[in-house]
Amino acid sequence: MVDIEGVAAYRAEPAGPLQGGLILIEEIWGLVPHIRAVADRFAGEGYLVLAPELLGDIIGTANGQELMEARNDPDEERRNAVQPILRGLFSAMGDPEFAAGAVAKLVRLVDALDAEPGIDGRIGVLGFCFGGTYSFALAAADPRVRAAVPFYGSAPSVDDIAKIQAPVLALYGQNDERLIEALPDVEQAFAAAGKDFADHVYPDSGHAFFNDTNPHSYNAADADDAWQRVTAFLAEHLR
Repeated sequence: MVDIEGVAAYRAEPAGPLQGGLILIEEIWGLVPHIRAVADRFAGEGYLVLAPELLGDIIGTANGQELMEARNDPDEERRNAVQPILRGLFSAMGDPEFAAGAVAKLVRLVDALDAEPGIDGRIGVLGFCFGGTYSFALAAADPRVRAAVPFYGSAPSVDDIAKIQAPVLALYGQNDERLIEALPDVEQAFAAAGKDFADHVYPDSGHAFFNDTNPHSYNAADADDAWQRVTAFLAEHLR
């Protein structure tokens, strides 16, 4: 872990020639080993990756991986035991002050990548769930972002969509009902604003299909396909 202008982040160094910089944003479980492993995987593709811990103050001493496992546990007693923590987590995430602070932290990471030798403005953002939502948000807030890849994230307002200058590749699972119901309006808003927006919906998956530590949602075939799409998209716009 490193401290970047007051933002705690996991830094993954590129293997081989530098292909650009990537901000990788966590799911609601925090900066768990899965997210660090994904950061390392992108570093293996040549990207300098910064994965911030935006939820540390909210999660506190709770273990994000254990929260995820408990939420999906077949044991009702264990599921019920973590509900107060999860309600507090979702409530805090809905605070506008938290949202503004999170975006400000992400912009500081863009500053850091922009100052790195060899990046030359080649900066992208990618995130999952909570991180997908904030991938949209950062692209709207900072025109230096050249590519955005939200996995199953909520799109911003129409006004913020109009601010996005980066091409966007959004990935969803068909069984993620709330996001899929909203997707036609999202597509229409991006089209009306004249933005470069593409999405792909996996018919056999739901939310969090890329997370290989979540046996209830992970879809290996779709995760592999998404990896190929994302790496090609980033290569096109950042390399």
